[in-house]
Amino acid sequence: MIGAIIGDIAGSRFEFDRGDKSKEFKLFTRYNHFTDDTVMTVAVAEALLNAGVDADEKTVKTELIKSMKKWGQKYPNAGYGARFIYWVLTDDPEPYGSYGNGSGMRVSPAGWMYDTIDRTREVARWTAGITHNHPEGIKGAESIAAAIFLARNGEDKDAIKTYIEREFGYDLSRTLDDIRPTYKHVEDCMHTMPEAITCFLESDSYEETLRNVMYIGGDTDTLGAIAGAIAEAFYGTPYDLYKTAQDYLPDDIKDVVRRFVNSRICVDNN
Repeated sequence: MIGAIIGDIAGSRFEFDRGDKSKEFKLFTRYNHFTDDTVMTVAVAEALLNAGVDADEKTVKTELIKSMKKWGQKYPNAGYGARFIYWVLTDDPEPYGSYGNGSGMRVSPAGWMYDTIDRTREVARWTAGITHNHPEGIKGAESIAAAIFLARNGEDKDAIKTYIEREFGYDLSRTLDDIRPTYKHVEDCMHTMPEAITCFLESDSYEETLRNVMYIGGDTDTLGAIAGAIAEAFYGTPYDLYKTAQDYLPDDIKDVVRRFVNSRICVDNN
């Protein structure tokens, strides 16, 4: 999840097509900040830790709703979509059929928590289903959690690509140079997950993954969170980037990150 948070912060100042689609830029400036991608990733991490690895669907979803509402209300101006912030603020939240890319940007903790890919995909579906219960919203979360699981367990890029194409039907044949000329800010899973995965597949390091994100542009904070989460599992995250990113985070968010990273669960499965 650290990779997701760094990617979110790095991409924040280029969101809404504000960049010039270049790989040459400073990762961190005074204009960077964390967004809803970080807040909801932390919320999911806290919820899964509180539920425990063997929790059933009802328990996991109860913890997710509680945690996401808590964090959303604590940071209400982080950049949520209108329907999601209504969900956060309502007393009786129900899923609303979304296929937005929010299901994929927050799912990374599920990619680290479990020791089988079937369990990883199951919990990923639950993290999406409380809000993004459209089939594409669920697929978006499940595909990213699966990619993280495969990456952290030593699968190479060809194996990850083949699995994602076979299991989820995403077209990963386009290169970044194919995507870049016409790609714009879009917030659905169908036009975010394949592009984010490709940013990882065409990289040779964690940092280059983020530079690939800014190269194609679009919803760069979310693309950064998704691609960065996979890249973390494959490459690890450079300590200097992690240390700098912490300067952008409040103490309560850093506390959950530390709890997640230091948990016995993650240590056993890393």
